[in-house]
Amino acid sequence: MPSDTTGFWTPVALSRDLPAGTVIPAWTAAGSIALWRSASGRISASADRCPHRGMRLSHGFVRGEALSCIYHGWSYGQAGNCLRIPAHPGLTPPETIRVATHDVEEADSVIWVAVGTPVSKPPRLEGLIPLRSLTAFAGFAAIKVAAGSKASPDGLVEIDASSGTICLLLSAQEDGRTLIHVLLKGDAGLPAGIGASRAAESLRRRAEDLQKKEIAQ
Repeated sequence: MPSDTTGFWTPVALSRDLPAGTVIPAWTAAGSIALWRSASGRISASADRCPHRGMRLSHGFVRGEALSCIYHGWSYGQAGNCLRIPAHPGLTPPETIRVATHDVEEADSVIWVAVGTPVSKPPRLEGLIPLRSLTAFAGFAAIKVAAGSKASPDGLVEIDASSGTICLLLSAQEDGRTLIHVLLKGDAGLPAGIGASRAAESLRRRAEDLQKKEIAQ
C-alpha cells in the first residue's frame, strides 16, 4: 500500500550504497526484498526468500548477472527465474521455480522500488545531492514534528541547518522505524556534509525522544 509521502514508490536506498556486484536487504510495505546490482550495473528487487529452503536472498551473493542463494547456490535472474541449481548442473530449471520481483527505478542517485503497480515514475530530486541514510526508531509523525516541517508533495521534509537547507526523504520500515535519506541543497563540500550529517543525527534523537514520550503516555 502507498505511504503518505511516496505513493506507490518507496525510496529504499541511495545509489552509492549499492555498487556493482552486491546485494543488500531493503524493505517496503510489500515486505522484505533483496536489492541487488549485477556486474553490468543493472538493479533488481527480488523477494527476500529463496523458494528452495527459504533462506534470505539478501544474505546471498551476486555473480555476473545473477543473484545466488548462499545456502545451496540456486541462482536467479533479474526476471526472477531460476537459472542454475548447482546440485543438478545438467538440469534446466523449470519456469515454475522463480522468485517474485518488483519494479525498480534509479533516479537522481536514489533507488526506488514500486509497491503494487506504479501509476507514474518516481518523483525527481533535481538539484539535491544524496549524503547518507540513517534509521530512526520513530514514525513519520514524530520526525515531522522534530523537523518542524510538513512533507512536500514529493515526500521531502526540509530542515534548516547552519550548513544550509537539508531535505529528508522518508521511507517507512518494519516495527515503526523510518529510514531517512539525507539530501543536500547546493554546496556538497566536506563542511556542508559534516554539518548536514550532524543536523540529521540531532533530528533523529529528537524524533526518537518524541516517540518514546508518546509510547509512555
